[in-house]
Parts: sequence; C-alpha cells; structure tokens
Amino acid sequence: MASSVGVDDYALTRVPDRARYSWWSVAVQRFGQVSALSQFLLGATLGFGMDFWQALLALTLGAVVLELVAILVGVIGVREGLSTSMLARWTGFGRAGSALIGLAIAISLIGWFGIQSAVSARGLVTLVGGLPEWAWSLAFGLLVTAIVLRGFRSMAWTAYLTVPAFLALIAWSIGSELLHHDLGALMTSAPPGPRLSLLEGTTLVAGGFMVGALITPDMTRFNRTTSDVVKQTLIGITLGEYVIGLSGVLLAHAAGTDDVTAIITSSVGWVGILVILLGTVKVNDWNLYSSGLGLVNFVGTVFGKQLNRGVATAVFGVIGSALAAAGILEQFSGFLTVLGVVFPPIGGIMVAEYFVVRRWRRELDESRSRQTVPEEAPNWVPATLVIWVVSALVGGLVGIGLPSLNSLLLAFVLYAVAGKLGLVHGVGGKPSATDLARTT
Repeated sequence: MASSVGVDDYALTRVPDRARYSWWSVAVQRFGQVSALSQFLLGATLGFGMDFWQALLALTLGAVVLELVAILVGVIGVREGLSTSMLARWTGFGRAGSALIGLAIAISLIGWFGIQSAVSARGLVTLVGGLPEWAWSLAFGLLVTAIVLRGFRSMAWTAYLTVPAFLALIAWSIGSELLHHDLGALMTSAPPGPRLSLLEGTTLVAGGFMVGALITPDMTRFNRTTSDVVKQTLIGITLGEYVIGLSGVLLAHAAGTDDVTAIITSSVGWVGILVILLGTVKVNDWNLYSSGLGLVNFVGTVFGKQLNRGVATAVFGVIGSALAAAGILEQFSGFLTVLGVVFPPIGGIMVAEYFVVRRWRRELDESRSRQTVPEEAPNWVPATLVIWVVSALVGGLVGIGLPSLNSLLLAFVLYAVAGKLGLVHGVGGKPSATDLARTT
C-alpha cells in the first residue's frame, strides 16, 4: 500500500539523465522558492527596523552568502544526481551523520511549512472567514501535500501556473499601496519600529533562505549542466531577494507595520486572497518535498527500512499544518537567527570534502559512471561533528563580522585543514578507497 502513495522521485538513488529537465524548468521553481510571502515577511521585518539603504545592504550581503552556498552545493547535486541528505554520506558526514542532517533539514523545513501555512491561514481568516485559523492551516496544508505527492513534475507545472500569477498580483498590490506615498520619502524615512543592526538584519536574510540554499541539490539533481545551476541560482536568488525583499521594506515603511497580511490586503481587497494562496503554494511544495527526502534518508539509515517518499510527505504535511495552527509564526525572527548559524557549516563541510579533501570522492566518481550509489560509507566522521558544533557556536557567539558567513567559512577552513592533516576518518563501515590506497 505504501509503495502506491505518490511518486518516489529517486529519493535514495541518482536521478538518471532521462529524468533531467531544462534549466528553465528548474529556474522557475527556484525563483518561486525565493519570491514567496516569507520573503515579504522578511522584507517587512527589515523595513520595520531599518531604513531603506541599510535594508538594501543587509539583503545584498545575505544574498551573496546564500548564492555562494547554493551554487557550490548545487554543482555537487547536478554532478551526482543525489539529494542533500544522501550526498552528506560521502561529503564528510557518513551514514549516521547524514541521517542527522536529514532529520535536521526535515524539522527546519516543516517549521517553514508551518510559517507559510500560518501566513496564509491568517489572511484567509481576515478576508474570507468561515473557518478558524487552525482549520484554514490544515486545509491549505493538505492541498500542498496533494501536489507534492505527485513529485517533481507536478511541482514544475504548479510553478508554471503560480509564479507568473503571483508576480502579477503582487505587483498590483504593491503598486496600489505605494501610489499613495512619495517613494523618495519612503527611501529616506526612519524605520517605524525598534532598530535592527546591520549584522542582525544580514543574519535574518541569510537565515531566511539558508536551509533553501543547503537543500539546493534536491533541486539541481534534476538539472543537466553546472552552468544551469549557476544561471538559475543567480537569477532566482538575486531577483527574489531584491524584488520581493525590497518591496517588503518599502511597504513596511508605508504602512508602519511588519504585518504582511495587513500590508498586502489593505489596498487590494479580494485580490489579496489570491496573492496569499499563490505565494504559499509555490514555496511550500518545496519545503514539504525536501523534508520528505530528509525523512526517507533518516529512516533508511537508522531503521534500515525503505520509507516511501509519498508516505513521508503525507506525514510531514499533517505535522506542518499542525505547527501552523499552534502558532509557529510568532517565533519567526528567532527561528531565522538559529538557522543562520547552525546550517551554514553543513554547506562548508560538504564543499570542503567534495572539492578539497576528497576522502570519499573516488566512491562517488566510480559509482557515477555506473549510475549507481556507492555501496559503502562510514557510519560517523568524528572530526566533522566537532567542526560543525564549533563553527555553529563561533557563528552564534562571536560578535565580529557576519555570523552566518563566519560559521560557513570557519567550517570550510577547519575541515580542509583537518583533511590535509589526516584527521578526517570514518568510524564504522568499510574504509574509503582513499584510505585503502594509503595503506597499500
């Protein structure tokens, strides 16, 4: 019965060449990921606590960090055709470590799923009524779950329909509000709320899409070339951060609030319903999709059972909707701050292992030529766990520089140095081909 639930979508295997898509098909989904209501929420949060030019700088610095992570791990994804949590087995974390990452990604993305659903439910209660907020959250979550059950192809068609419609409607809502204000005055006005520092703002930006950047292989494994990854990342993240983020900044200054639902619906009435619906569908499908992949890897590694991706999707869809009903939106800023320092080290370690240390690169190269997955991987890599914890703590506690960038670069440097010193070794499982070569 479980095997008939949805499409498995190569959850634990490489995506074959015949199942790859044009860069445009993937790019539309990438842009849909970034240009979402959560990005308005982020922009409004920045605008409520920063002036326009400070917010612009925060968005720029945050976007650079995100693009750096997304492109590098995305290239690994397109080369290997594997999801983030699967790749982690041979990019520094081992089987158990990759299971831990898969679970962490799944939990964080379910948090995002809840945030998006809560934004939608709050707007629908205000504009439509009829059901309480928790009921709208559940209804909307089940709608997105139904889309994700059908896999990448279903999500691609959803993006083709929702992205253009969302952009057109959001342009209408923004224009309707800003026409009543002097744009120059908004760009020079003081923030209406408590001030945010540049470091705080940039950390919010980086945290706002850091998990999305880290799970880039979940998407780029369906690409055909590395140039496709670069193009779609630069276009999607840059436009998403600037167009949607800066619009949120200006609207927060114009409305004097960081309440996204109130901002969007204040001047366009029923059109706000469509904006909310489209804005949530086109990003929440990827939140749910990648969380399901993380859970499949976790269950397969820890319990030795092959969990169908559709079953994982259905379970997490219900959990995410319940989180929305429980009020996860109220913890938005704190949620982003944590993500901004905990997840960047994962990307730094994966990139350092794949491109610099290459302890398990031979296994990936040999199996790729056969379109299979390496049979063996270490269970744990102790040095990796130490580096991950140290880098996250430094990013969160050191008050100099940008926390997310600090943790990312520190993890990269520490792992590269540890690898060159011969300190990166797996525990459990069979030794890597590199280790065997060193002993012969």
